[in-house]
Amino acid sequence: MDEKKNTRGKECPLIDLREVDKTYFLGGELEVPVLKKITMTVERGEYVALMGASGSGKSTLMNILGCLDRPTSGEYFLDGEEVGSVSGDKRAKIRNKKIGFVFQSFNLLPRTSALENVIMPLYYTAGGLSNAEVVKRGKEMLERMGLADRMDHAPSQLSGGQQQRVAIARALVNHPPVLFADEPTGNLDSRTSVDVMNLFEELNNEGITIILVTHSTEVASCAKRTIRIHDGSIVSGAFTSEGAISGCAGLDRSGAEEKEVRK
Repeated sequence: MDEKKNTRGKECPLIDLREVDKTYFLGGELEVPVLKKITMTVERGEYVALMGASGSGKSTLMNILGCLDRPTSGEYFLDGEEVGSVSGDKRAKIRNKKIGFVFQSFNLLPRTSALENVIMPLYYTAGGLSNAEVVKRGKEMLERMGLADRMDHAPSQLSGGQQQRVAIARALVNHPPVLFADEPTGNLDSRTSVDVMNLFEELNNEGITIILVTHSTEVASCAKRTIRIHDGSIVSGAFTSEGAISGCAGLDRSGAEEKEVRK
């Protein structure tokens, strides 16, 4: 049977968490439960926001979804493969191949050009590509981001919005099935935030699955479903039929001041 099909022959969700718990053990004795029986799915091509207050377990859940950590118990299927119990080395390979990350702080290498930042992941994952093919793919991604004339610029020579576009290009250069964006507008002004959220909407319309992690209801309104987490449990939006919203209702598309509360 195709591992990406369920027993009824239907395509499995891209992300499928089943009764996932995460507990931290402090000092070998003190147990701190952070996630409790998390069950949720994300279908291919969805645009989902993950919302929760500080301390809700939102970051821990994102780390598990992004294969940066693994659950204490429960199952996590990513693209039809159980990944919740695999080794750290295997998780690293899965991240490189199947997951793109965009962070609030951009995380660009400061002394390398935009192009070099974008193509860096390909040297770890795209062994079948020649150097010319690697460079070509990197240039195509930057052109897609509207940065054809900024390829040789270092991060310090780019605006915040341009740096975030470089980070998005880097996240997508391996053609991963899912893109995680963790507070992607947190360091941007309101007008640039709108531009970045418009870009995510365009990428999703092209079929890229996006999971947007945010504390802002305005930013979350750009997604088509919102998963809300509180005290380590999902309180709404765990499945596709729940939490659907119209999209970007809370962002001022004209570039007027956004109502997002900064950290």
